[in-house]
Amino acid sequence: MKSYNTQSKDIQRSWHLIDLKDKVLGREATKIASLLIGKKKLYYAPHLDCGDYVVVINAAQVKLTGKKELQKKYYRHSGYPGGFRVISYSEQKTKDPRRIIELAVSRMLPKNKLQKARLRRLKVCADEKHPYKDKFKNN
Repeated sequence: MKSYNTQSKDIQRSWHLIDLKDKVLGREATKIASLLIGKKKLYYAPHLDCGDYVVVINAAQVKLTGKKELQKKYYRHSGYPGGFRVISYSEQKTKDPRRIIELAVSRMLPKNKLQKARLRRLKVCADEKHPYKDKFKNN
């Protein structure tokens, strides 16, 4: 019996449409990360980028459980003295709700050389309109 090594030419990428209207952020982010990685594919290999394209709609209507809506904060630092910035979840939701999904998914992906390529295949839209309708056969 021979073992099979997946090669780049064997990878087939499909498109997935995920509607986040009234869905919980963390649970959906894990599903999105799994699709971007390609873990459910038969030819999955951890050293190759086997994942699919994911289009996320209604990012502005995602929900959080418990008191996270009031308590959750996003931190960043420019690297310069005094460059520490804090923004609350509600501020981020009004400013750019797409960033909430992108951050949640990026933090669930493995921190390696494939992370940027996987995140490029994530397309997030704040509402139902998206420019990828031709990629889905049932739309």
